Amino acid sequence: MWYFLIGILLLVIGYFTYGKLVEKILGPDDRKTPEEINPDGVDYVELPHWKNMLIQLLNIAGIGPVIGVILGIKFGSIVFLIIPIGNIIGGAVHDFAGGMMSLRLNGANLPVIVQKMLGKHYARAFSFFTCFLLLLVVAVFINIPANLIDLLIPSAKCFWIAVIGIFIYYILATFFSVDKIIGKIYPIFGIILIASSFVLLVALLFQLFKDPALMTPNADFVKNMFTMENHHPVIPVLFVTIACGIISGFHATQSPIIARTMKTERQARSSFYGMMIVEGIIAMIWAGGGMAIYNLFPEYMNENPTKVLEYITTHFLSKGLGTLTIIGVIVLAITSGDTAMRSLRLSLAELFAIPQTKLANRILVCIPLIVIVSGLLWWSNLSVESFKHLWNYFSWANQVLAATTLLAATAWLRARKRNYWITLVPALFMVFIVWTYILWISEAHNGPVGIGLDWTVACILGAILAVGSVAWAYWRGNKIAPADTGDEVQTK
Repeated sequence: MWYFLIGILLLVIGYFTYGKLVEKILGPDDRKTPEEINPDGVDYVELPHWKNMLIQLLNIAGIGPVIGVILGIKFGSIVFLIIPIGNIIGGAVHDFAGGMMSLRLNGANLPVIVQKMLGKHYARAFSFFTCFLLLLVVAVFINIPANLIDLLIPSAKCFWIAVIGIFIYYILATFFSVDKIIGKIYPIFGIILIASSFVLLVALLFQLFKDPALMTPNADFVKNMFTMENHHPVIPVLFVTIACGIISGFHATQSPIIARTMKTERQARSSFYGMMIVEGIIAMIWAGGGMAIYNLFPEYMNENPTKVLEYITTHFLSKGLGTLTIIGVIVLAITSGDTAMRSLRLSLAELFAIPQTKLANRILVCIPLIVIVSGLLWWSNLSVESFKHLWNYFSWANQVLAATTLLAATAWLRARKRNYWITLVPALFMVFIVWTYILWISEAHNGPVGIGLDWTVACILGAILAVGSVAWAYWRGNKIAPADTGDEVQTK
């Protein structure tokens, strides 16, 4: 019980302590923001700070802090400490640094940032990799909310109707200016999300004070938990299973959306670092729900996590409140999927230098995306195994982006002669995780296609490659021209 409560408290304290330190190092000031320099009425549009915070929260908090932690809590109570510690010194720093780089570079998307910080050769491959991840995100974040809608209305068998409806919304949200759809409906979605998370937290606390053992793995839980013996070592699998909540590279693709709508850089800590902390709290709530339900019903540990989500809400809440909570999770997925598709449009437009002020150009960029996502949706629903592969590749690719963003931020801070250790340390860890996962994972280790080395060998090689990667980022920081850091002061 205490791990759970202390973990939530750590997240709150982290925002006001470590978050303040990171803000001092990154150095937001009163210079002109991207929307002031080049307003275009589509993507560069000033929005109120409270809307920007809600947009960022809903952009980044997809189904990762729900589905990911329902899976990840099977590693045991250690998750209640890894989520807050990883969030405070890793994920929230990643989001803050990514957002600040975009602010300083005229609202640039991640591929452009990577090109300036890590060089053209790396950026060329990374640009296509980013687009690949965003395509997976869009497909996953249509699939899962459609399944949840189908669960809410089982008699209607409306999965494909929900898929079509969600996809049409994504397309519309991608086409129109950020203030027309996203800026208007996100406040409503935000209220639903916060209310549903709060309701589940209150219900868990009520049960917890009646039975504190609910948050401590019992004997049946331990028999079924993830361990090295069943091919789920904490290093690296936990950090790929739980992305959102600890650290997620997907977030760096979303930060430019509000970097282009912010009135002042002074809003950056609350918008970027703060919203990641809020996501960490959401992840802790669902991790608590997962631990409690698995202790009560250990047979659920072999169930699909989407079904476990339903079990959590129906057991701990009334039918009405449980429905509200599932709707909140649907909102989480949809409000990340729509902006993932928007980020994909913006990234491709930058990559191929296609101006986006005209609707015709936006449609031109989106047509191939619609075709590819439709193909992924069809493939992912052929079988449970197909969707498992889609999720595995999404999770792995997500952490490759996180490692790259932290390396870019390390080079950026080094070039600015700032304290680069705040990004170098989590970069070292995440590069180690990514390489170890690729080197170790295989079908023999109950995962997707990988190299399949012995775990110890994979860890040693992963550590060597991680040290080499951060040394390279440090070297790149010495080569970056001052003009490429975006630090030229443009006063208001």
